Amino acid sequence: MSDVLYDQHRAAAEASGGISDGPIYDLVIRLCRGHQVAGDLLDFGAGTGTLLRLLRNAGFPVTATGADILPRPAGLPGDTQWVECDLNQPLPLPYGAFDVVVSSEVIEHLENPRAMFRDLFRVLRPGGLLILTTPNQASLRSLLALVLTGHFLAFRDRAYPAHITALLRTDLSRICAETGFERPEFAYTARGGVPKAGNLTWQGLSFGLLRGRLFSDNLAVVTRKP
Repeated sequence: MSDVLYDQHRAAAEASGGISDGPIYDLVIRLCRGHQVAGDLLDFGAGTGTLLRLLRNAGFPVTATGADILPRPAGLPGDTQWVECDLNQPLPLPYGAFDVVVSSEVIEHLENPRAMFRDLFRVLRPGGLLILTTPNQASLRSLLALVLTGHFLAFRDRAYPAHITALLRTDLSRICAETGFERPEFAYTARGGVPKAGNLTWQGLSFGLLRGRLFSDNLAVVTRKP
C-alpha cells in the first residue's frame, strides 16, 4: 500500500475523532452483557480507547486488544494490547485469536466491508461473537435526508471522507452469509433525532415510546462464527 493511500486513511480516521456517541456505547455494553462476553476481546477500530475503558469499568472478564490506524491513546490500562494498523488491510493478528470482536462505528469508514468481515471471521475462534454498530440508513431521519438531498444522513458532504460506505440491514445480512457468519440479529440505540428539529429526539417527544428501526440513528449487528 502506498504512503499516499495510508495518509488518506489516517486523515479520514482523524476526521472522525476516534469516538462514538454515548447511546451507541450503551448499546454495545448492553449487548455484551446479554451475551455474557468473556475471554479474549478485540476492539476493531478502537479510536481513542473509550469503549475499551467502558468495557473494563463494566467489569467484563476480558483480555482486551485495540486495533486502529491511530496510535495507542494515552491512559489505557497497561495490560491492554494495541495494534496500530490500517483497518482497510488484513490485521497483523493470528487466526482464531479472539472470543469476541466489537466494532463501534467503523465499517462505514472502510473501503471494503466484505474484506473486513472476512478478516474478523479469520481472527475469531469457532463460536466467537461479533458485535458491530453503524449508522441506521433506514431511520425516518436518514430516509428523509435521502429524499431531500440525494444521500443518507450520515453520508452527506460534511461526513466525507470519514464516512464512505453506507449499508442497509439487507447488505449486512448478505455480507454475514457470504463471509461464513451465522444469520445476524439486529438491535437499535433507541435514540434518534427528529428531522430538521435541532437536538430534539423521537424518544424525548414520546416519553421513550418511539424506538426501533424508524426512530434510531444507529443499529447493531450481532452474529457468531459457527
